[in-house]
Amino acid sequence: MQKSAEQEHEGALSDLRVLDFTHYIAGPYATKLLADYGADVLKVERPGSGDGARRIGPFPRDVPHLEKSGTFLHLNTNKRSLTLNLKSSEGQDIVKQLVENVDVVVESFRPGQMGSYGIDYEILRTINPKIVMTSISNFGQTGPYKDFKASDIIIYGMGGEMYSTGLEDREPLKLGEHVVLYQAGAIAATATLGAVFADGSQHVDVSLMETQIGSIDRRMSMLLAYQYNGEISKRSATATAGGYPNGVFICQDGYVQVAGGRNYFDRVVVMMGAPDVLLEERWYTPEAQYDPELEDEFNTYFIPWCLERTKREIWHVAQEVGVLSAPINAASDFVGDSEFQKRGAFPEIEHPFAGDLTYPGRPFIMNESPWCIRRPAPLLGQHTDEVLCSLGYTEGKIGLLREQGIV
Repeated sequence: MQKSAEQEHEGALSDLRVLDFTHYIAGPYATKLLADYGADVLKVERPGSGDGARRIGPFPRDVPHLEKSGTFLHLNTNKRSLTLNLKSSEGQDIVKQLVENVDVVVESFRPGQMGSYGIDYEILRTINPKIVMTSISNFGQTGPYKDFKASDIIIYGMGGEMYSTGLEDREPLKLGEHVVLYQAGAIAATATLGAVFADGSQHVDVSLMETQIGSIDRRMSMLLAYQYNGEISKRSATATAGGYPNGVFICQDGYVQVAGGRNYFDRVVVMMGAPDVLLEERWYTPEAQYDPELEDEFNTYFIPWCLERTKREIWHVAQEVGVLSAPINAASDFVGDSEFQKRGAFPEIEHPFAGDLTYPGRPFIMNESPWCIRRPAPLLGQHTDEVLCSLGYTEGKIGLLREQGIV
């Protein structure tokens, strides 16, 4: 697979060639990380409909369009798009030709699907003896659960610390949006690079479930605690379990997070201007931070204090006295923050259909291997002719393949 002429900037992974059979979120995020740091990623999509992420939005002005999904646009920067019907023998032959000249294949079909297309790891390794293939699935490529379907909340519930999230007398809650899928994508990218640098053919098996079992979002500590003392984690009815003030508080222009309980209570009092009532000895006894009545009384002083100030005012004064705090930002607050603007965290990217939009940027900076946007997310099948011509297909042959629904 030849590199595109558009690839003008040398990144850390500029010598890496990737054939991408992923869709939706976890797999595309893995290959996005590779592409954004220089890899030449060719995304293979279904003719006519493409990656399912093209249909899940959000869309500018809430108007659905295959080329305007915010999710797709974000997850597929710096990639090229080839449409290919993998059920057809001709489509499978094209894949085998492409595999001869790539370093990595990443796929997120259900286990066994690549084999049904005649392009699984064992077959591709006979074509390219150094190929690295990464397979991303719900429960891995083997085992009794391998064919089970799942979603973000199912994986989070089965493998996460969801049991301790939420109110004591209500059902458990998961973290918002697609935390599990993005984390799995990041792990898949890391695992893929590990296999590449091992310099030999490998099949990398990424189980979404197992990325949660082994992650650090309280899961490992809770599993270790259970192993040692047999106790399961609990949901707390109030913030008092961690001292007070501890939680999200309303303020003049929104909400602010404050973690100021226990040993930091005296700093909170200083932050509030040290009112006489909060200097009384009863607030500083060993049991005071676990007294719900005292917490209720404290809030009669703290909440009015917050309501008189903006979230950034509270944040800044909290920093001055050493209280852990942060504003609860809307997306517009975050994107407009001067600190992140100066660091280039939110690039503007022009797309032929979606227009000029602000995107989340790079997760880290390497001073000698710059992250950059070489091209926006591709249009569906945008590079099909280019790729097939590089394989020796004529315009007439490509037209015939298009008529037959193969590309």
